[in-house]
Amino acid sequence: MIKYAVKMLKNKFYALDCPRGIKLENGQYVLVRTEKGDEAVKVEVVNSEIARQWEKSKPESVPLIKIMNKDDIAYLDEIAKDEYIAFNKCKELVGKHKLIMNLIQARYTFDKKKVTFYYTAQERVDFRELLKDLTQTFKGVRIDLRHIGVRDETSIVEGNGLCGKPFCCCTWLRKFDSINIKLAKDQGMPITPGKISGTCGRLLCCLNYEYKDYIEAAKELPPVGCGVMTEDGLGRVCNINFLNEKISVKLEDGKIKDYSKDALEMVDTKVDIDIDNIQPLYAIDEGDSKIDIRNLEDDKNSTTGNV
Repeated sequence: MIKYAVKMLKNKFYALDCPRGIKLENGQYVLVRTEKGDEAVKVEVVNSEIARQWEKSKPESVPLIKIMNKDDIAYLDEIAKDEYIAFNKCKELVGKHKLIMNLIQARYTFDKKKVTFYYTAQERVDFRELLKDLTQTFKGVRIDLRHIGVRDETSIVEGNGLCGKPFCCCTWLRKFDSINIKLAKDQGMPITPGKISGTCGRLLCCLNYEYKDYIEAAKELPPVGCGVMTEDGLGRVCNINFLNEKISVKLEDGKIKDYSKDALEMVDTKVDIDIDNIQPLYAIDEGDSKIDIRNLEDDKNSTTGNV
């Protein structure tokens, strides 16, 4: 049964393949072998219930090379310093060749036989000359230039979201789901980039989390545009506020009032009340009227899966 796991980049967990009899502690550093090279990672102790469920899915595993001692852990600080130097040197060379690319991070494997440079770019970059210079600069080290998306970038640099908590993409979120502006509109959110987009400049991942609940709630509410009978007479639904379950209705006298769903009765006949000029809840704020909201949606440069 699986006893230990390790978490790599993109928050993906791997089962730790280690000899029987070895006892590890939660948070203990170990060295494992991956397709990218030898990497230092922290151990996660897996309880028996999760282990049974996990084994059914046959998770990928990485072999244990060694349990890291104090000298190995101290060596991680030296690697971090070398990564900082490598990052700045690569950034200098990018400027020298006038390449339109944004360098994000440099990462060495534990044995320092390979260094990976992560970058974002709007278009394909011809970095052949850059690669030649990097090869001359870091002699004997394998160079990997890896193009990533802006959402991948945020998962690497880390930070806190609008909720005040660490980004989902750098804590537990392993896979980026597609997000479009319809998710925000269906939830009645104001289309204000600062409120519905993250640090990456794309729509918030959490717009997906409660979307199904909003759709279920909408089934219990009269849709926008339908005719309803209220205590104040006939009207037509012009807006829905899902959070407080209030329905805005435009009455025959032109007034707009909010009602609870229990105070309304849908009518089958067509109600001739104009609601076209009523601003929807998800209207773009005046200060953001010149912003193309399509730029907030996913595109080929949002996520690449190259991390």
